Amino acid sequence: MKKIEVIFRPEKLEPLKEKLLAAGVQGVTIYQVHGCGNQHGWIAYHRGNEVMMNTLPKVYLLTVVPDDRVEDFLQLIKENVYTGTVGDGKIFISTVDECIRIRTNETGDAAL
Repeated sequence: MKKIEVIFRPEKLEPLKEKLLAAGVQGVTIYQVHGCGNQHGWIAYHRGNEVMMNTLPKVYLLTVVPDDRVEDFLQLIKENVYTGTVGDGKIFISTVDECIRIRTNETGDAAL
């Protein structure tokens, strides 16, 4: 199993969520976050004063998928969050050693 963590633009959330659920992702966890990367924010003016806004709103999506579906889901994610400009986001992939569904005590892929 692989844990896929994606940080991307908020306006891409609904299209990505619909595609992931249609493709059979069993569940996702979504956070509204703020952060900065290569964009480094922007300069805003508040009451005539220059203010550096160095964090931008982003969405953090987390899901765990079986090893044999990882490439399919990565392609789907990349297709749906890509704009070609700075700030499209990042994808992090890590190995999950075990998963246990508390209600039924199922383990491994069956617990997803």
